[in-house]
Amino acid sequence: MVAAKTVSTSRRFEIAKADMIEGMAKGMAVLESFDTQRQRLNATLAAERAGITRAAARRHLLTLTHLGYLETDGSYFWLAAKVLRFSGSYLATARLPRAVQPTLNRLAAQTQESFSVVVLDGDEIVIIGRSGFEWKTFADGKTAPARLLAYGLHLGARLPAHATSTGRVLLAAKTKSELNAWLKARAEAGSLARLTLHTTTDPRKLRALIDQARLDDYCIASEEHELGVHALAVPLRDMQGRTVAALNVVSSPQRMTPEALRRDLLPLLLDAARELRPLL
Repeated sequence: MVAAKTVSTSRRFEIAKADMIEGMAKGMAVLESFDTQRQRLNATLAAERAGITRAAARRHLLTLTHLGYLETDGSYFWLAAKVLRFSGSYLATARLPRAVQPTLNRLAAQTQESFSVVVLDGDEIVIIGRSGFEWKTFADGKTAPARLLAYGLHLGARLPAHATSTGRVLLAAKTKSELNAWLKARAEAGSLARLTLHTTTDPRKLRALIDQARLDDYCIASEEHELGVHALAVPLRDMQGRTVAALNVVSSPQRMTPEALRRDLLPLLLDAARELRPLL
């Protein structure tokens, strides 16, 4: 493969300090403190996670509850269904999810495998488009498609970037200085978690895999995020050559080996990426 030029995927919008509403920023930090590991928080935990005082965290928690974004039992707080307004509006109106979904549906129908489009958000990748099947293996060794949306993932699901094929493809689009800063910050924070025995957590080895993904213009990750799951990803670029997302396919060892993914499905992914480019 011919290596594409490196184009930063960063879209951080900088503003003057005078234009920053600190209270809103703190409120959003409290809201973002809730995740799958910490589904219920009290004021002390929210303060630690958001990096603010306990008193400020308590006020933000109470305000968010008053507005309907949180629920509480008087001590602990958790997300309410109202927060889905944000994700629902994004998926319904944002250009990227709408542009890629027909292609995902076509690929899934053509191959009966599971495909996703993801974007990078800090340490994680976020699924913004998905279509496909989970394959079930029966006692006689035969397989059949069991249901839509493989491996329990869903739109909006977040996965660690360092352990996924899509994450590495998106990290490969960063400049050298951006990637150095990303790896240094995650290594110091200890956020390169080992999820399986196969997960690459050493920053130097991870950098080598990201560099290889940049050269190949694709990436395969085998059982690094979840045992029994292989994934192949390619970058999705706009007409200016900027990587805006990543497209991947996941399968199981019973269905396809990594070599079979590369041989049989990489051409389909590359063709799809070329077709989508004018739409991104």
